[in-house]
Amino acid sequence: MGEYLRRFYREHVQAAGLVSFNVVLEESDLFIFAVRDLSAAARSSLARHRGDLEEFISRQPRFGTSFVPYTVPEASPPLVTLMAEASARVGVGPMAAVAGAIADMVGEDLASLSTEVIVENGGDIHIRSGRERRVGVFAGGSPFSGRLALRIPPTSAQGLGVCTSSATVGPSYSAGGADSALVVAESAALADAAASALGNRAKTPGYIEEAVNGVAAIEGVIGCLVVMGEDLGVRGDLQLEGV
Repeated sequence: MGEYLRRFYREHVQAAGLVSFNVVLEESDLFIFAVRDLSAAARSSLARHRGDLEEFISRQPRFGTSFVPYTVPEASPPLVTLMAEASARVGVGPMAAVAGAIADMVGEDLASLSTEVIVENGGDIHIRSGRERRVGVFAGGSPFSGRLALRIPPTSAQGLGVCTSSATVGPSYSAGGADSALVVAESAALADAAASALGNRAKTPGYIEEAVNGVAAIEGVIGCLVVMGEDLGVRGDLQLEGV
């Protein structure tokens, strides 16, 4: 989602009681909270999953370019399977889930080393926490930007995902016009894919209601919101507050 959005999330994810550290490998730039610095373990996890993905794409290049769901063999690497399953639920290509899926996989690998883990990857966040957390909502030049926050209740052992797409912030392509299209889902992979779809559907303010209704109905989506200028649409079980 771009450097500015990444910085915003890193300044507005509250993680009291945890330490933060940064892990960078090629295009992946992870900001992680855990009970202690687990940089070495996180880097090893990231390298392994990136390697699995790169090797899979070298054998099945259409996985990396498809804009529609792509069926993968049962014996595919865990990251590939997670991306394929999440994108199939939403009806988008598997790479729409890649940032969130990497956050999920690294978070899962670190869970045995830390009772609480938050992994942010370019504005896509995997959260495993036994206490309430808050995540700021950034929406470019909208008057809502920086004035709303999500309250994330304690999660299950598997955690959940909070991901954002934008047509006005960052280099990622969106066919819509949303300043922020945010999804909370049972995984960051699903939230990532669903946020891409939500952003694409929200072309003008007149499309917001249809967009949030459609994405909120996807199995595994907890809630979603769209910000477009002075217009805001929210569906599902989201706990929003002003900041």
